[in-house]
Amino acid sequence: MRKILIVGAGQAGLQLALGLQDRGYEVTLMTNRTSDEIRAGRVMSTQCMFHTALRHERDLGINFWEDQAPRIEGLGLSLAAPDGTRPIDWVGRLDAYAQSVDQRVKMAGWMETFAECGGRIVIHGAAVSDLDYFSRAYDLVLVAAGKGELVSMFSRDASRSPYDTPQRALAVAYVHGLAPRPEHPDFHAVRFNIVPGAGELFVMPTLTTSGPADILFWESIPGGPLDVFAGVKDPAEHLRVTLDLMRRHLPWEYDRAGKVELTDAGGTLSGRYAPVVRNPIGELPSGGVVLGVADVVVANDPITGQGSNNASKCAASYLASIVEHGDQPFDRAWMQSAFDRYWDSAQHVTKWTNALLGPPPEHVLNLIGAAGQLSSVARRFVNGFDDPADFEEYFFEPDKTAAYLAAAAQG
Repeated sequence: MRKILIVGAGQAGLQLALGLQDRGYEVTLMTNRTSDEIRAGRVMSTQCMFHTALRHERDLGINFWEDQAPRIEGLGLSLAAPDGTRPIDWVGRLDAYAQSVDQRVKMAGWMETFAECGGRIVIHGAAVSDLDYFSRAYDLVLVAAGKGELVSMFSRDASRSPYDTPQRALAVAYVHGLAPRPEHPDFHAVRFNIVPGAGELFVMPTLTTSGPADILFWESIPGGPLDVFAGVKDPAEHLRVTLDLMRRHLPWEYDRAGKVELTDAGGTLSGRYAPVVRNPIGELPSGGVVLGVADVVVANDPITGQGSNNASKCAASYLASIVEHGDQPFDRAWMQSAFDRYWDSAQHVTKWTNALLGPPPEHVLNLIGAAGQLSSVARRFVNGFDDPADFEEYFFEPDKTAAYLAAAAQG
């Protein structure tokens, strides 16, 4: 039986651990928190998972909260004008619903499932020296912890990382009491609100520790008028600032927030990081190698909501690469090939996400404007959140955009 160590208990690490366990591998999971500590801790993300990523969970039989989480059937876009109006405002329907489950709920539940099925969990904040020791006892070591000392083992790939500073400041609040969007009160949708030159607000239905809720997520251009959360530590103050920005910049969202309250004392999060692609193979002092997983090696800005989707897809891709490799050694060449297989899809996410971090060019403004007039354009755009490779066909190049819109207008 092949022995595998996974360091990190997020979406990718736990999904991969459960998948390998199901296929008979001897898996050890190393993480710095217990399931109880995760469940009682602070929110970790703004996850919204689309059909392909959800299917990976269903394939493993670990979609435990699917009947409880709100079904997100659409994605809407609003563009704010200085006078508080919306020159662009539309919603497109997803071909298959998306869902968001608070990672405190999911990761704690998956850890407990892994342990109940015989998996070994080591509660320990791993350092590079630990991995140097453990690499001799395992056939393969995978690093799925995207923060801390371990990330330093994976060098930045400058050719795939156009930014070296954060492009957005992030501020998240999980709330109860948000009223439905009056434009579509009969179905849930993620709302993407753009404040030109300043940033974005995402409003996302979710399932949290206390039941169905919504996420209010500001992405602010550093130094701009929305970048005001630095130094805000008190959760109540965080919510007050969140709502004040909505009142001043997005009154249509503020209008439905009159009764909101935080879901819990751990329901806020803020920070910033530079999006980066790293080389996938980490070097250990002894000469051994480890393989980076998900946002250890591909960390995009969350503006496109792809973090948990990338993590799920990476876990599924690595699972297939490991199983297909059989009893052969997990050497450097195999690690590179496993990453390259994942990068085949991840590269489209990175290209699209990085494009959205800059001011939208004229052809992109034409595209999102046309989506308000043509339901087929809106539908194709929002379904690209599940399959970002489709944006290659019509999003990046003005000529392709123009040809697509002309064809769409003809029906």
